[in-house]
Amino acid sequence: MDELPIGRRVAYWRSRRKMSQQVFADRLGKSKSWVDKVERGVRRLDKFSVLYEIADILQIDVQLLHGKDPERRSDALNCIDQVEVEEIRSALERYDSMSAYFDAAPYPPPLADMRKAVNHAWLTYQYGRYGMLTRALPKLLRDAQAADAVYGGDDQGREAAHLLGQVYQIASSVLRKLGECNLAWLAADRSMAVAQRADDPLLAGIATTRVCNALVAMGRPRPALELNVRIADRLAPGSDTEARPERLSVYGSLLLQGAMAAARIGDSATVDDLISGAAEAAVLLGADHNHYWTSFGPTNLELHRAAAAVELGDGGRAVETHQRLPTAAFNALLPERRAHHLLDLARGYAQIGDVANAGDMLLQGDRLAPSEIRCRPIAHELMSDVLRRTRGAPPPPIAELAEHMGVGV
Repeated sequence: MDELPIGRRVAYWRSRRKMSQQVFADRLGKSKSWVDKVERGVRRLDKFSVLYEIADILQIDVQLLHGKDPERRSDALNCIDQVEVEEIRSALERYDSMSAYFDAAPYPPPLADMRKAVNHAWLTYQYGRYGMLTRALPKLLRDAQAADAVYGGDDQGREAAHLLGQVYQIASSVLRKLGECNLAWLAADRSMAVAQRADDPLLAGIATTRVCNALVAMGRPRPALELNVRIADRLAPGSDTEARPERLSVYGSLLLQGAMAAARIGDSATVDDLISGAAEAAVLLGADHNHYWTSFGPTNLELHRAAAAVELGDGGRAVETHQRLPTAAFNALLPERRAHHLLDLARGYAQIGDVANAGDMLLQGDRLAPSEIRCRPIAHELMSDVLRRTRGAPPPPIAELAEHMGVGV
């Protein structure tokens, strides 16, 4: 957006804040005609006092209006900002189903359109485009809530509940990555409740992993471990007819997330036990699949083995696990999974004192899915550690990435 005229940048951020020209003009104390002329480039915008007032109303750094990076930045086009957090919070605070009990609910979008929107949102998440996703989430949440409120308890009602449960899971996943842990827990908790109305045990199972991930992020790994294992036991395939790929994927994912919670506690024996159980499911599955958007399979299992090793403080084991990964299988995974693993691997290298390779993993992850590196608080902490432990000036690519992340060199 650097090449845009300043008026176009004002229009972009006004639109992103969902303000009409009239509302923006009123807050600025100007006429709608004045705003229109500025945005079209007919009127120059060269007074610093007005620029700072516009930036304040739009809740952005004034440098963005000049097409420059703000002084401290979390890549504004890739990451969430507080306005978007509040919009998502407002959407999560809606209770359309209860309102519909008393009054006519808003007209919902067709379920076919909702299916397409939800699938697109999942892919947006799994390709690591978090900024795009967080800007779309408020409307997607409102639409899914409206559909769930209107459609009855028949097949359409169950499908509407299923779609809403998925939207809550998407919201929980991206909010957790961006450090909004309390909202992530709220969205995940909602997804579990909705999954019961959708009458889908597997949706409820994968919703459990979202709740547990949020609990771990909030510093509550023990209840996360207990809940994951308890629900995994309920979904464990007990016969050939129950060993469907979808069930194996959800069951295996529950065990893997349980292993991550156990690793946070420091319980290495439980980690090994749960990963072994997940490995049996992965062998039965045969290859990596994306059933219920889990990306579960033999390769993803090894990524979790490495991540658990990092949580246990054994960076060397994480590096060894990575070196055994089949290159073709790893490259076939979706960008979010690969970039997430490279971030874990960077942490592993840092643990063994190899800050050069730690930095290189961050660079590789940034090339795959920039938001996974630039937007996650844990990546910022790691970059700070890499810069602090690098002798002399950091390599130019590392310094450039640190600047984009808003981490001081």
